[in-house]
Amino acid sequence: MNDFLLVLVTVSSVAEGERIASKVVEDRLAACVNIVPNLRSFFRWDGKITEEGEALLLLKTTGDRLDALAQRVKRLHSYELPEVIALPIVGGLQAYLDWVHSETHEEDAT
Repeated sequence: MNDFLLVLVTVSSVAEGERIASKVVEDRLAACVNIVPNLRSFFRWDGKITEEGEALLLLKTTGDRLDALAQRVKRLHSYELPEVIALPIVGGLQAYLDWVHSETHEEDAT
């Protein structure tokens, strides 16, 4: 059984999120991407505390696709150091998880 992951990626805008989302779904690196707008992020960058408006991407994928997904996001992203972190999905509706697997594995997709 594949391990399933929820990957979090912050982006500078909804438009950037839409661009990244469509590419990673097209490339079968993620089965689904949700975009959460109007995120406020606070962080230290170049020695200064920064506050930015961002959007959050929630990507559903499998463990064996994570490295390729992270590299694709890095190439598509406008940030010098994009946030790409993965959290394990410990359970869920099996039919949905089966769909995530089939959508991220072209050889299994119908």
